[in-house]
Amino acid sequence: MLIFTEEEIREYVKINKESIDEIEAAFTDLKTKDVQMPPIMRVDIPEHNGEVDIKSAFIPGYEMFALKISSGFFNNYQLGLPSTDGLMFLINALNGQPEALLYDNGYLTDVRTAAAGAVAAKYMANEQLETVGVIGAGAQARYQLIALKVVREYKHVLVAGKSKRRLQEFKEEIESTLAVPVTILETPKEVTEQSDLVITATPSSEPIIQDSWVKEGLHITAMGADAQHKNEIDPMILKRANYYVADVLSQCEILGELRAALEKGVVTKDHSIMELGDITSRAEKIRTSTNDITIADLTGTGAQDTRIALYAYKKLTEEK
Repeated sequence: MLIFTEEEIREYVKINKESIDEIEAAFTDLKTKDVQMPPIMRVDIPEHNGEVDIKSAFIPGYEMFALKISSGFFNNYQLGLPSTDGLMFLINALNGQPEALLYDNGYLTDVRTAAAGAVAAKYMANEQLETVGVIGAGAQARYQLIALKVVREYKHVLVAGKSKRRLQEFKEEIESTLAVPVTILETPKEVTEQSDLVITATPSSEPIIQDSWVKEGLHITAMGADAQHKNEIDPMILKRANYYVADVLSQCEILGELRAALEKGVVTKDHSIMELGDITSRAEKIRTSTNDITIADLTGTGAQDTRIALYAYKKLTEEK
């Protein structure tokens, strides 16, 4: 079995058009192929504000598939540790033998999640963006902005979060790597009201964006609600939105922002809901007006994990 370290993986796998295209293809696979993707297995460790997820998917046409174990321990910043971690196995689909261990410490999950945000923005956000808002200042908030830059130009970033130290580090890193000015604001309200696109990247269990703050034309990429107790945006926004798009409907009904809206009775299962694969498989942008309000609800899929793991394996074995 081949073993690849985080250092090796980071050298060969970047957030760029190529990796974003791989993740776009994963969403299309979910619509065009008989993908075998079991429900997420999850272990919560509430006393340490932690969680561990196991995701997988077999995509027909490939000789291997990924089994991914990822963790999120959201008090780790207090210990000087990253909030997320994990690794991926590639398993031979012909005989069940383990072929490779991608010991990425969660890096590939960060890449594929950021890429999904870019895919959503590519098909859902307005073409012209002036200001992008981010709520949360962790690794995924940074990666989302890097991926977004591949599909949309923007001139200014606004950010709000809980830790002043992390916010300052976020500001310095984004200004250095993306050459985009970053303004730290006190509240999510200020960020939302002043932005053309908002990314939420938090483990919040209560809405951090309220309906009354959302202006016409706003696109929201919500990627923090990946568990039954999480909720980043006011369910009323889903009712008001012109387009709400789930990465996978069955997951969003129990994990995502849709779950909270269903529980509140704000929307029903009869509500017209698309999946991201519906859009990517047709390669059609869904906006009919620059004033449309759009929401992408990203809970993370095993298909993304298999595609990014196979992509990494190819880069590492063919180019290394």
